[in-house]
Order: sequence, then C-alpha cells, then structure tokens
Amino acid sequence: MFEGLEIWNDEKYRKLQGTYPVIFLSFAEIKQNNYNDAVEKIKRIICEVCQQFDFLKNWDGLTEIEKKNISNISYNMSDVMAQDLIKNMSNYLSRYYGKKVIILLDEYDTPMQEAYVNGYWEELVAFTRSLFNSTFKTNPYLERAIMTGITRVSKESIFSDLNNLKVITVTSDEYSSCFGFTEDEVFAALEEQGLSSEKEKVKLWYDGFTFGESRDIYNPWSIINFLDEKKYKTYWADSSSNGLVNELIRTGSAEIKKTMETLMAGGIVEKNIDEQIVFEQLKTNKDAVWSLLLASGYLRVEAFRTEGRLNKKIYSLKLTNYEVEQMFGTMIERWFGGADVPYNEFINAMLSGDIESMNEYMNRVTRGVISYFDTGKTPSDEESERFYHGLVLGLMVDQVDNYILSSNRESGFGRYDIMLEPIDKNNEKLPGIVIEFKVFNQKKEDTLEETVKNALRQIKEKDYDAELIKRGVKEENIYHYGFAFKGKEVLIDGR
Repeated sequence: MFEGLEIWNDEKYRKLQGTYPVIFLSFAEIKQNNYNDAVEKIKRIICEVCQQFDFLKNWDGLTEIEKKNISNISYNMSDVMAQDLIKNMSNYLSRYYGKKVIILLDEYDTPMQEAYVNGYWEELVAFTRSLFNSTFKTNPYLERAIMTGITRVSKESIFSDLNNLKVITVTSDEYSSCFGFTEDEVFAALEEQGLSSEKEKVKLWYDGFTFGESRDIYNPWSIINFLDEKKYKTYWADSSSNGLVNELIRTGSAEIKKTMETLMAGGIVEKNIDEQIVFEQLKTNKDAVWSLLLASGYLRVEAFRTEGRLNKKIYSLKLTNYEVEQMFGTMIERWFGGADVPYNEFINAMLSGDIESMNEYMNRVTRGVISYFDTGKTPSDEESERFYHGLVLGLMVDQVDNYILSSNRESGFGRYDIMLEPIDKNNEKLPGIVIEFKVFNQKKEDTLEETVKNALRQIKEKDYDAELIKRGVKEENIYHYGFAFKGKEVLIDGR
C-alpha cells in the first residue's frame, strides 16, 4: 500500500512492511451519553477487531481452551473478558506469526470526553483503566503501541498504572512535521489537481497548525476532502468531537467568554498552558480550557516565553484557521437556537433602533435560552452574566462582516461594555453601537427601569462615543443601549 510513496524508497522500511501482526482500534465513534451504552460500544469495537483473526481457532498451535475463547467472543461478553481480550489476542498472534504485536489505538480519549460531558466519567475511568492496563502495561506480547488523542496522558487517572509511555504533544519538536501535511506537500497536490489558483484560500481555511518548531502544517482530513470535493467546508471541524469544548465554553465563566470574544475577533491572547490535562481540573483550573483547545488543534501558538522563578510557560495563542473560526461561529449560533424567536430578529431590531421589539425578542430568548448557560437550577446574576457574554459572541458571529467588535470589562460586578464599530462608516443602515450591561442592585435601585437609566447614564458620563467618533463614525449615527437584568428578567432602553 506504500508503493510509490517516499517511504517506499527506504529499504529499511520496505523490509518491515507486512512482517508484524497489527491490531488496530479506533474509539472515534464512541460518543454515547451513558455508561452502559459506552461500554457496549467499546465491547463491539473490540469484538469486531478480534473477529478479524477468527482463522486462529483452526490453528493447531492453540489449545482447545484458547480456541473456545475465540469462539466465545461476542458483543455480550463480560467486562473482564473484554478488558483482557486484546492482550489474549496479542498472545495468539505473536505465537502464530513468531513476532510480538503492534497495537494502534486512535482517539483513545474520545469516550472519556463524552463521559465527562454526560456525567459518567468516574465509572468509565475504572473500566478503561483495567482495559489499558491489560493491553499496554501487563501485555508481554506487545512490541510497540501508538495511541493518539488530544489529552496528555501522564497525569490522567486512566494511565496511573502505566510508566512506559513516551508522550509527544503539539509543542514537541519530535515528529513535528508528521502530524499533518506540509505546505510544500499541499501546494504540490493542488498543482497536480489543477487547483494552483486556490493556494491562498486553502491556506486561509486549512493551514495554521503548529507542532514544535514546525509551522504551516495543514489538516490532512480537510485537505483530502477538499481535493475530493473541491468545496470549502468545515470538514475536520464537523468530523471531530467538540462536545466537551462546547460545554466548557458555554458554561464557562464570563472571563472565558471575554477571551473567546478576543479570539473570534482575530486577536491574540496570552495563557499559561499546562499540557498535562486532567479532566477533573477542567472546571476548576481557569487555564485548563485553553490547554485543551491548544491540544485539540483549535488554537495555534504564535509565540512562547517563560516567566518567573518557576519558569511558568506563557503562550500567545490565536484561532488556528478559518475552518476553526467557522466551527465556533456555528457552535455559538446554536446556543440561541432553542429559543422560539430567531436570533437574527433581535439583531435586526437592534440595528434599526426598535426598542420595543428588542425587549420582546430578548425576553423570549432569555426565557428559552438562559438556563442553557446555567449549570444549576436557579439563575443567578453570575449565570445571567454568562448568558450575556454568550450574546456578545453571538453578535460577533452574526455581524463579523459588518462590524468590528471591542469590549472591556468595567469595575464592579456584572458591568461589561460592548462597542460595535461599523466597517463601512458611510452606511447609515449600520449604526455605531454602544451597549452597557448592568445587574440590578437592590441596595441602590428599586426597579429595573432605574438600573437601565444608570446604564445609559454611564455611557454618557464615560463618553464612549468619543472612541467611535475618533474612528470616523458620525455622532448622529451612534446608538446607545442599556441592558438591565435580574436573573431571567431583562429590560432594554436607549437609542
């Protein structure tokens, strides 16, 4: 299968071709929402892989008990049998071929991600730990194994018994050019397909991955599919498991949403990255989500430095490419998809200055959607703030072609300013917009009406218009909006 490729020119590798028994598994499709279904799916995959070697039960080199064990492989096998099956099959294959086996496991951590999102993580850890211990730790018939995933394994509890791992991450120099297509390879393929004119756009969509010192690494799945379909689509983003990423951003703090605003606007953020991701830390460690996004390929490294006596690793990060940007845009739009009012209706009302419709739409949206941002049952001011930060992201996604969005957190709980600067300053249908969010303060205010007046007063007192005017927006074409909220209640005023 490698004939005609560059690796085939090396005699050393040609001689290795087809000489080792190989067991290949992929956990990419294990995305069940409960423990029992996940384990059943794992058993099915192991069963189907091992049934490829059904011929062994007719081999005289196996005992009758071993032959019976092969015949008893089924979807309904016990947990213990499933956990030991790869090891046992390694035994049989190594004796049959006279060589120890090579085991390849792709997307080993996809089940763990789904388990974390759906609340059965601890249960699956126990099952997976026994499976991996038998397959990789206590397997004397193993020559070598390769496991791929997005979470580093050294601190992960499913690997607590394994000490024979060599970990390669996105910041490692070793094999750095082997995790995707290089630019030379992609451009050569485009020329061969008569697509030389598409180089710049292909680079925008699918370039941007970094591994160690290697830059301009392209996503292989996206490139292969683009060459086949010749259409610009989110091939990799649609095929990857982004449920965990979605959950962490959607339910994350207002600070996480603020950082996402910067990234969606094309900005660069600096974060402390710890590649040894532990699932239990994802909601308690404020930097863990960025480590996950980097490991997943959704962020790329622009620069790197260490600081302090402990040499803390600080990375300058941005969204990897346009495909990733599109993925996040779609994800954010779906946050508002459960409401009975199309989200763009609110945007249209805001652009036209229709305060009455803005209130009608937003109150219907908040009732239907705000709980989606809440990890608890009772909406609090903090959880409401999360929703409005999600709203900011939605504004950006829907209006990225029309507006430059900037934001700045103000002092005091729940205060957050948004500024929408129209790209086309001469288009009067695209007003400059300043938004002030303010949480109802029962010590200072009796009603939401007072709160929203305070929000509008703050816009004037801080002279937010000056920045827009300085950038060329006409003063008469600047709208002010105050958002006052208390849990799911919201009142908007302005213009």
